[in-house]
Amino acid sequence: MKRLVILTGAGMSAESGINTFRDTGGLWEKYKIDDVATPNAWRRDPALVLDFYNQRRKQLLNVAPNEGHFAVAEMEKHFDVQVITQNVDNLHERAGSTNVLHLHGELMKVRSTGSEQEVFEVLPDKIEVNLGDMCPKGFQLRPHIVWFGEAVPEIEKAISTTETADILVVIGSSLQVYPAAGLIHHTKPGIPIYLIDPHEIDHLPSHVTVIQKGASEGMKELKKNLLAG
Repeated sequence: MKRLVILTGAGMSAESGINTFRDTGGLWEKYKIDDVATPNAWRRDPALVLDFYNQRRKQLLNVAPNEGHFAVAEMEKHFDVQVITQNVDNLHERAGSTNVLHLHGELMKVRSTGSEQEVFEVLPDKIEVNLGDMCPKGFQLRPHIVWFGEAVPEIEKAISTTETADILVVIGSSLQVYPAAGLIHHTKPGIPIYLIDPHEIDHLPSHVTVIQKGASEGMKELKKNLLAG
């Protein structure tokens, strides 16, 4: 069974109503990165940072996976699928994908400020995390998110996975955020690479096949192409 590696970005979840960061109307027009998504922001105003992620968590509980998410999950019937996502939502899992690697953390998890290894699920009936909420060892809990300026712990695993791909598909990513954007350069020579995105993306390698559609319609076209081949 061929290995299909799928790299997804913010555009993957946009059709579900999850705000993207970099598009017009995106989250960063409402919040400054430096105020809510950096280690300095956490040190300066942890209450604001916690509230920002509390609001995002509430939004996540009120949206559902879109057809694109379900189409990705359905590909497991035909391929050995590994999803690598830049997204912190859990929509891939809710759609049925069983192998999902989160590069930038997970919104429905928190971790201890005393140890990055102590990670805890956020329960749907208690999605707010506030100052004074401690891990069992007495350390403040923080979002399990890779902030700007922090290392991406899973990037080496993502590179290793990409190197094993027989087909690589990028969905809803502008390929501007590193190190994730660099994964496209870690494929075996000559394998098919597809990019699904409704926007024009510059500076793509010439061997990338572009499907200029949103995630749901793009996945329909991709599935048709791959299964016909």
